Amino acid sequence: MGLFESKYSKFEKKLPDVSGKTFAITGTTSGTGFIAAETVAKHNGEVLLLNRPSSRSVDSLEKLRAAVPEGKFVPIDCDLQDFSSVKKACKEIKDDYTSLYCLSNNAGIMATPDEITGDSFDKQMQTNHLSHFLLTKELFPLLLSSAKENGDARIVQHSSMARDMTPGNTLEEKYFTKQENDGMLGGDAGSSMKGPQWLRYHQTKLANSVFAQSLHDKLQSSNQKDSQNVLSLCAHPGFSSTNLGAHLVTGFLGKMMMIPFAFFVAQSPEDGSMGLLKAMMDTRENVVGGTLYGPKGFKGMPLALPSKPHELDPKSKAMLWKTSETAIGASFDF
Repeated sequence: MGLFESKYSKFEKKLPDVSGKTFAITGTTSGTGFIAAETVAKHNGEVLLLNRPSSRSVDSLEKLRAAVPEGKFVPIDCDLQDFSSVKKACKEIKDDYTSLYCLSNNAGIMATPDEITGDSFDKQMQTNHLSHFLLTKELFPLLLSSAKENGDARIVQHSSMARDMTPGNTLEEKYFTKQENDGMLGGDAGSSMKGPQWLRYHQTKLANSVFAQSLHDKLQSSNQKDSQNVLSLCAHPGFSSTNLGAHLVTGFLGKMMMIPFAFFVAQSPEDGSMGLLKAMMDTRENVVGGTLYGPKGFKGMPLALPSKPHELDPKSKAMLWKTSETAIGASFDF
């Protein structure tokens, strides 16, 4: 583990066997997603790897197969910046599977330029939330089938501490709607975790936790008993040493400045994955729907963290659901 003191080893050994269960995970080429895929396979689960086609996805698949030779890994092309790619991936899954135990909406990008996707949405919001909303909607029938078969299923959003960094702790509708051109959401001025590119990121991470809460409400109020056994959960990694922000650290001096910060504050990618893995894999009696799991601060064991008012705000929930349905062009009812 290098500089890091790992808690993951003891944590991982306590996770249950998940034989016969299928997990779909976005963003498995590195970081927490890679660790999550590896861990599920070690515990005998089948893993659907949802990644944008690239040499990184090919290389990471080879590494996973080398790490867990007996593991069941199924690569599926899924570009979260392209709704048509997401729909194609969902069709492929639904053609080949009748149930899905867990959808882990893990993938994310951070503080990227003020650019829009081919679908005309903010690149960060479409990657981090809107495409995950679409995945959840499209794959929900398979999750419901798993709830009938296994007594539960899981939908896990991966947020971060940035969910608490939006001005006024408020979601803003403009970040969820179509944009006409690049640069319409503040540009790219600022640095040191300040500026519009960071504000856009913070909005996406609050969106993750609000989506988890809104989905939990709808599942629990559903007339379908099996829907109530589909758990909507959320997680955060604390401060984890992954390559999520590698593009932000430039030059020899910048990289050297990060070393002491990583030494004293950051935890390993393995430790950063524990909240996500608890939500995805822990036994039914050990997880509660509508809960966010992660360290209390920058690092530590995954705890059930109390929801904050801005994560439970009814207006934010309603706005997020309405604008997300508009974005994907379909209602999400069950």
